[in-house]
Amino acid sequence: MTLTAEPQVKVATHCPYCALQCGMSLSGTAVAPREFPTNGGGLCQKGWTSGSLLTTPARLTTPLVRVDGELVPATWDDALDLVVRRIAEVQAAHGRDGVALFGGGGLTNEKSYLLGKFARVALGTSQVDYNGRFCMSSAAAAGNKAFGLDRGLPFPLTDVGEADAVLLIGSNPAETMPPFMQHLRKAIDTSGLVVVDPRRTPTAEQASLHLAPAPGTDLALALGILHALVAEGLLDREYVEQRTRGFDAVWQIVARWWPERVERVTGVAAADQRRVATLLANARNAYILTARGTEQHASGSDTVSAWINLALALGLPGRPGSGYGCLTGQGNGQGGREHGQKADQLPGYRKIDDPAAREHVARVWGVDPAELPGPGRSAYELLDALGTETGPKAMLVFGSNVVVSAPRSAHVADRLRSLDFLVVADFVLSETAAMADVVLPVTQWAEESGTMTNLEGRVLLRQKAIDPPAGVRSDLEVLSGLAQRLGQPADRFPVEAKTVFAELREASRGGLADYSGVTYERLRDGEALYWPVTGTEHAGTPRMFLDSFAHPDGRARFVPVEHRGPAEPADDEFPLIATTGRVLQHYQSGAQTRLIGELNDVVPEAYVEVHPDTAARAGLADGDWAVVASRRGETTARVRCVASMRPDTVFLPFHFPGAQRANLLTNPALDPTSRMPEFKVCAVRLTTKDGVE
Repeated sequence: MTLTAEPQVKVATHCPYCALQCGMSLSGTAVAPREFPTNGGGLCQKGWTSGSLLTTPARLTTPLVRVDGELVPATWDDALDLVVRRIAEVQAAHGRDGVALFGGGGLTNEKSYLLGKFARVALGTSQVDYNGRFCMSSAAAAGNKAFGLDRGLPFPLTDVGEADAVLLIGSNPAETMPPFMQHLRKAIDTSGLVVVDPRRTPTAEQASLHLAPAPGTDLALALGILHALVAEGLLDREYVEQRTRGFDAVWQIVARWWPERVERVTGVAAADQRRVATLLANARNAYILTARGTEQHASGSDTVSAWINLALALGLPGRPGSGYGCLTGQGNGQGGREHGQKADQLPGYRKIDDPAAREHVARVWGVDPAELPGPGRSAYELLDALGTETGPKAMLVFGSNVVVSAPRSAHVADRLRSLDFLVVADFVLSETAAMADVVLPVTQWAEESGTMTNLEGRVLLRQKAIDPPAGVRSDLEVLSGLAQRLGQPADRFPVEAKTVFAELREASRGGLADYSGVTYERLRDGEALYWPVTGTEHAGTPRMFLDSFAHPDGRARFVPVEHRGPAEPADDEFPLIATTGRVLQHYQSGAQTRLIGELNDVVPEAYVEVHPDTAARAGLADGDWAVVASRRGETTARVRCVASMRPDTVFLPFHFPGAQRANLLTNPALDPTSRMPEFKVCAVRLTTKDGVE
């Protein structure tokens, strides 16, 4: 008699990486793509290899506590008891804000929600923020100003596939989210794709027009294109008069930024600025899309406002088949910024200093509104304050690897070392976890169910496909276990994702990001639910602003903004500009993708892209090790000579640890509105690295 193995169940789920949240199926740990609107049945290399994460030998399966300087195994009870005892000691000595929490844009909606609730209710601290502050915050701030609401793409991504013209600013989806490129195919084939990027990226290679402004001058470029639009008589006056406010104030600034002046600042030809204005104005359907390259600046909010001003002048937002959108990066970068893990926020995209918002959420949580803390520090300001006289003395980190991903990362590591107590929940020993006093091993994406909100504002159910290893707990179980030890009733911090989501629905009800009509049952049935979804009979809102914008008068706002340039320009001591970004094979801090041989073997080390003439002047050739230094530190990287690079600019990927961290260089100068650090521009010099083979 021959025995046959039971066939493994195929579970429909979504990729653990970027905000496309590509559809995939899992049979055990075997990945297969599935048809879904964002990816059309395709996956990138990271998606195809994501199953390897589930069996990585680097997996943590038992809590670790630091004893005599070393991390050693401990039981869950001992680890959690230690965490609560140290929290109590720190708060007794330094007050509620003596303890901080730091979350992540990859956490599910349920985790993001419960983490924010845990901070405000169980700990009573205002000191909570997350790494999404480093990603979409400038676009969110600009979107809120212009439209009264921030949803990355206020339309389904498939709408972009019908566009005649697309202006893509500061994004390289051919590497960062390859399945996205299918939605640009029509624009590419009809010579309608324009890419704004200092580098000639694989995305720029497919564009009919590539504009390569000097890093930090995107805002001036937006002003120049808008000037050309108006001067050529292409302003959509009817739309501006009927659906917007504030154009005249914007024009007073734009009038001074004629294309020839902009060319002197940016290096982009005046003729190309006029060509873009004409292309967009004459297109039947057009989109302006921004991403991190134009947003991660100390003037990032103003820069995005400048691009939105251009979109409004063209009459794109709220018009079927056209629009403005921000390409969210992290897997739950949209949902993660909506439900309370930000320093100034409560669930439903409510403001924590709004009395009505506090009353509503406190009622859902069963607490007195007066007990909720006020706004806290933003992400970098929180990290910078750790261990200082007035800053937190202890911190809990969920879903983030700040030692690699934060700007001025050597300083951030120093601040972590200064803490009295550090706790990190992760599934591997990341660079941040390796510094912790307690490390808590938690579940991965395929080992738990939960919702994600992709770059379109569509709520998705990522379903459990396999059981976690023995000894591992979910983040929800960790938060619940800590909360109960801190004296909270068990039912206030549930461990089942569906139960948490039911509470999130009520907490978000009536907010800008209203999820009250979303249910697990509707998601399992395959309904495409884009927030706001205001009731269980409501079909959701795939296309926003068709009738009105979210300001009380229904009109969008032009926002007057002026070009300021980078916070740190090049000078004689540091004559080059460094910019950073992602590569095809890696994701964020690399803590996941560096564990996958198939990916890491292709790009195993940091590199610096540099023009051959610039390399030669530094005494470097292709393949040499170089030192790239800024005022904050230096990193080592392998030289890649790229003839298309601007001679004044170098590029480094930010996925690598230790001495190869690109963020050893980056400038923590903050946007005054979004508190976004200036990742994309810092002054550097390039020198040889002696004695390295």
